Amino acid sequence: MLVKIDTYRAGRARPDGALAPTGVFAGQPEWADPAPVLMVVEVTSRDQDTDRRVRREEPRAYARTGIPVYLLIDREKGCVVVRSDPVDGEYERMMIQPFGAEVEIPAPVGVTLDTEPLKAWVS
Repeated sequence: MLVKIDTYRAGRARPDGALAPTGVFAGQPEWADPAPVLMVVEVTSRDQDTDRRVRREEPRAYARTGIPVYLLIDREKGCVVVRSDPVDGEYERMMIQPFGAEVEIPAPVGVTLDTEPLKAWVS
């Protein structure tokens, strides 16, 4: 899914994953309105700009757009970062848990994520 997003990277983002109600993007143009998106998911890569991009710039851009939850799977650090409650272009809450923990993803998602399988990514 490709979403329109604030002013970050020419106003467009291609998250690694996104959660939205079933069917909301059917018939939408290539660059979708982000309003129905409940959560975006990003996974760190080995790129030089990963620290700047996925740990700082992307969370701000998604928060400014009003996406309720940003989930980062950080392979380098072996942890999951959950940011939520966007206010004034920043996420007010941030939780960091190591791979292997059960991670509560807050509303509007409201699920528990078992991160034990993610350990295989860093072994």
